[in-house]
Amino acid sequence: MLAERGVLLSDGATGTNYQDMGIEPGVAPEEWVLDQPQQVSAVHRRFARAGSDIVLTCSFGASSLRVLDGPLAGRAREVNIRAAELAREAVGDEVLVAGTMGPTGQLVKPLGPLGHDECVTAFAEQAAALADGGVDLIVLETFFALEEALWAAEAVRSATDLPLVISFSFDQGTRTMMGLSPADVVAATEELALTALGANCGRSLDDTATIVSEFAQTGMRTPLWVKPNAGVPQIVGGDVVYPEDPESFAARV
Repeated sequence: MLAERGVLLSDGATGTNYQDMGIEPGVAPEEWVLDQPQQVSAVHRRFARAGSDIVLTCSFGASSLRVLDGPLAGRAREVNIRAAELAREAVGDEVLVAGTMGPTGQLVKPLGPLGHDECVTAFAEQAAALADGGVDLIVLETFFALEEALWAAEAVRSATDLPLVISFSFDQGTRTMMGLSPADVVAATEELALTALGANCGRSLDDTATIVSEFAQTGMRTPLWVKPNAGVPQIVGGDVVYPEDPESFAARV
C-alpha cells in the first residue's frame, strides 16, 4: 500500500478520544479493551470513516511489565489479542491494523531496574499476541531510550516477521528524554530493515517540523513515520485542551 500511494494517513489521539467518551481518571485505556470493548471499536470505526489508512490497537501500555501492578496483571496476552481483534472487526480488511507497543515505563539499568532479558521476554509476548490477534504490522512508539527500543525490536523480530515501525518521542524539543537526536536513531536502526522510522507525540508542531528536517538531512532510506501532538495540552476547567485546532493542525501537516 505504501509503495502504491506514497503517503498513508494514520489515526489520531486514542487517549483523548477516550477522555471525551468519559473514561475515568486513572483508568488505563487498555482496561477498556475488556471492560468497554464497544467504545474501543467505536473509536476505530470513527477514524476509518475519517479516512485513516492505518488504525492503532488499544495496546500501547499492555506489556506484562507495564500492567504488572494494575488490574490487568497476568492478562497481557489476553488484552493484546482482544485489542487486535477489536480493531480488525471494526475496520475490516481495507484499513491496516497496527499493533502498538509502548515502553515499559521503567528506566534501563543502571538508571532503573529494566534489564535486557525481562524486557525482551515481555515485548516478545506482546508482539506474539498482537500477531495472533491479526494485526498487519507492529509499531513501537513513544520510545526515548535507545537500549529499550533496540531490545523491543529484537523481541518483535523473535516473535513475528510482521513489518516493524519504530517511533521515538522527542519530548525535549528536538531530542528525546535520554538526549537522542533523529540522526542518532537513524544510525542505530539502519540495519534493522524497518518499514518506517520516525517520531510521535513531542512538544509542538514547530519542534516536529525541525525533527522532520533533521530526519531528512540524514539521507535516511527508510520511510518516515510522523505522528505529532496538536501542541502541548493544557487543563482548562477540568478539560484537556490542545492549542492547535483541526484547521491549523491540518495546515501544518
